[in-house]
Amino acid sequence: MFLSVFEMFKVGIGPSSSHTMGPMVAAARFLDVLRGSPFAAHGLRASLHGSLAFTGVGHATDRAVKLGLAGFTPEDYDAAAAETALAEMRAQKAVTPDGLGRLAFDPDTDVIFDYGQPLPGHSNGMIVMATDAQGDVVLRETYYSIGGGFVVTEAELQGGEKAALKQLKPIPYPFGSAAEMLDMARDSGRTIAEMKRANELAYRTPVELDRGMNRLWQVMDDCIERGLATDGILPGGLNVRRRAHAIHEALKSEQGRNLTAPHIINDWMSVYAMAVNEENAAGGQVVTAPTNGAAGVVPATIRYWLDHVPGASRARVPEFLLTAAAIGGLVKHNASISGAECGCQAEVGSAAAMAAAGIAAVMGGTPGQIENAAEIALEHHLGMTCDPVKGLVQVPCIERNGLGAIKAVSAASLSLRGDGKHLVPLDAAIETMRQTGADMSEKYKETSLGGLAVNVPNC
Repeated sequence: MFLSVFEMFKVGIGPSSSHTMGPMVAAARFLDVLRGSPFAAHGLRASLHGSLAFTGVGHATDRAVKLGLAGFTPEDYDAAAAETALAEMRAQKAVTPDGLGRLAFDPDTDVIFDYGQPLPGHSNGMIVMATDAQGDVVLRETYYSIGGGFVVTEAELQGGEKAALKQLKPIPYPFGSAAEMLDMARDSGRTIAEMKRANELAYRTPVELDRGMNRLWQVMDDCIERGLATDGILPGGLNVRRRAHAIHEALKSEQGRNLTAPHIINDWMSVYAMAVNEENAAGGQVVTAPTNGAAGVVPATIRYWLDHVPGASRARVPEFLLTAAAIGGLVKHNASISGAECGCQAEVGSAAAMAAAGIAAVMGGTPGQIENAAEIALEHHLGMTCDPVKGLVQVPCIERNGLGAIKAVSAASLSLRGDGKHLVPLDAAIETMRQTGADMSEKYKETSLGGLAVNVPNC
């Protein structure tokens, strides 16, 4: 089983990897299908189903689909160009994607929110259609946004999601479970990061791998800096204030005064994470880690390590990312990273496990201690629901990332106090998360039909 570090960490846009990035990717994929089709299309249409319908407005899903059908992708998203394209779309009732000419598309009526039963394959379903001059559908495809920006077609899902994501080349360390990972580490004498790096090199050169990982951290760190520098009100109607800037300013003013309690270090971890998730909520550029809703945990943990832990080195950030990606790949392969499938335990819980493993690795942990760190972090997120107020990735999501970073660091610290031997294996925690998600009521899985979403006023 192989999921690349660049699949677990993707450069994209907020506020949601499953509800914003995924639908944009799906729309762009449909354009590629249309370019190779013998049908002469006249117009485009899309329908959103399940969680994509229920929380799509709050997650800007309709906006993402419109831009995807205009040819935008998350990786090279340009905010100014997007606003121009949306204005032209509204004025002309058409899009002009490269290689397809002018296609009729009314942004007010051609993205349909279907609040009926979800599509059978997944709670995040959408159908994209091409129509002829009479409005009859000549080509259609069903897509499922399965979390973290991953998208599969209906046919791919029926063939097995794992088959759709399978590796195309042999890799030296094909671990599909934490137990296999530990066995391979023991037998090879390599660290988890070293095994993950060897697997990555089956697909790209060392220069490409290092350049890509350096870019991932640069985008993460830039996102933190933007969030720390920006205040104001987040969009969406809840009137949530950005708090990272003011908290950061207060923390800086307290430095060196020997007046703060030791627990204030938690505020530093939280403020880094909140900065990222405030940027995400505002639709800024973020890195899925492994999702947008959980995008703050990993970068906050890295930034905490770099800024506050003696001996930390920027040169070891790739080791952190490779270790974290190895753990994230196990969670995705054996359970889920999607809030719409398993609640927030699959998003912030997975992110905390990844971050705990990463920081344990760069602080000298053995493979057993790293696996233990990931297990502790995931275990103590089990059962967490996904219940965003008004369908926005703001409450409780922003603060939840801060607490996820704190749990990640605490989990790593506990694991490093031991020898790696522990009662509950990571594989058991991952399977428990999967089972808990299967048992969880749909109203607690990113539909905004339960929990805080119905107990907090939406205005």
